[in-house]
Amino acid sequence: MDYYILVFVSIFALIFLYIIAKISNKGNKKLPPGPSPWPIIGNFHLLGAKPHISLANLAKNYGPIMSLKLGQITTVVISSSNIAKQVLQNQDQAFSIRFIPNVLQAHNYSKFSVVWLHVCPQWRMLRRILNTKMVSPNSLDANQHLRSQKVKELIDYCEKCSQQGEALDVSQVAFKTILTLLSNTLFSKDLANPFSDSKVDELKDVIWRIMNEVGKINLVDFFPILEKIDFQGIRCHAAIHIGKLFELFDGWINERLEEKRRGCCEKSDVLEVLLNAENTQEINQNHIKSMLLDSFIAGIDTTTNTLEWAMAETLRQPEIMKKAQVELAEVVGKGKSIKEDDVSRLPYLQFIVNETLRMHPPAPFLIPRRVVHDVKLFDYIIPKGSLVLVNVWAIGRDSTFWEEPLIFKPERFQSLELDVRGKDFELIPFGAGRRICPGLPLALRMVHVMLGSMVNSFNWKLEAGIDPKDLDMDEKFGFITPKAHPLRVIPSPL
Repeated sequence: MDYYILVFVSIFALIFLYIIAKISNKGNKKLPPGPSPWPIIGNFHLLGAKPHISLANLAKNYGPIMSLKLGQITTVVISSSNIAKQVLQNQDQAFSIRFIPNVLQAHNYSKFSVVWLHVCPQWRMLRRILNTKMVSPNSLDANQHLRSQKVKELIDYCEKCSQQGEALDVSQVAFKTILTLLSNTLFSKDLANPFSDSKVDELKDVIWRIMNEVGKINLVDFFPILEKIDFQGIRCHAAIHIGKLFELFDGWINERLEEKRRGCCEKSDVLEVLLNAENTQEINQNHIKSMLLDSFIAGIDTTTNTLEWAMAETLRQPEIMKKAQVELAEVVGKGKSIKEDDVSRLPYLQFIVNETLRMHPPAPFLIPRRVVHDVKLFDYIIPKGSLVLVNVWAIGRDSTFWEEPLIFKPERFQSLELDVRGKDFELIPFGAGRRICPGLPLALRMVHVMLGSMVNSFNWKLEAGIDPKDLDMDEKFGFITPKAHPLRVIPSPL
């Protein structure tokens, strides 16, 4: 009986809130255009299984700035580069606050995360630590030998598969390579053999489960009245997985604190920097764990997916693979290791990565934003509390700028002087402005070197004799959009 009462009260409350919302919006004539909402659910029925594609199609009818109602939340979708520039650069202060999914409130993660904190002195301090101690040019150069070692281990594993004629999962080997790299950078810990250790597989599973929960459409985010119910169980599941990582981080932090108490020599990793900052009372252990989680989630999945998509696209067009191999042979030498300094002399390799990021941006909506007061954007008013989505997937396929946008064509960048570092808003896979992804410099170094090394060391064919033209390129929607079906390939000698 209590269950039915709860359902009745919830339905009544939703209807009441819908009526109030309709009354309060009657006088609002300056919202961007958009489809008429249904009672209670708003425009949820229009999202489909892949909202970034559905919203891109809707934008063809309603324009590059449109509004929808998702439950109780007014949602504004940006689908053009010039409006994205206004939001992310010209008016970035008004749009700098994150829309925090309920799922990330588990263990108070979002309250201490540099990704999710609002712009404040605490955020600036955490961002400064990241920029100066982890992803600055000097810091990255100092750790270049470490990244080279991890890429060598990747190539050694590919060589083993080549000798045995076995297929490998590109996503898995890339994930483990980057995971072991980050663990060394963050904790000075090498997580054993990156391609066989079951503990690494368990850690990978936990991280992927967190990303899976974050990527789900959680009705609690759009019907705040349901917050205490969590009837989809998304926050509960995320709390379990985040708790496992926090427990692991606690163990590593306590181990390091014990070393410091014993007077052991300081290490030159990120954890040491964070603990020294904690000693000055700038941050506490909650900040440290959240920043480590930021690094694991943002640093691993985006790079892994970009590498997998790049390999998939080049395999579909053998002439692209051949052209890249010719360039690598001329500049680096056939079969030789690629160094990060070589990348600047490999324009076609850079074109491949840029084209991959254009067609397959890691996060199709970037990180959602929220306005905390009414904001004027061009001729429209974005109401207080609105969710703002920048559809970089749509921007990267905008036919008014990109010629033949649905075709993977690296050569287009020979005549386009565009950069993915947030200056050219036609290509902003990592965002732009003050809240651009801080891990961008590391991600770009890793993607280019890993992709170039794999292409320069082996020929590649699809498992089970699949014709490249028949390769399934379907994607799975989420906070990050990986291939729906893992890319399995067989390396062979050049």
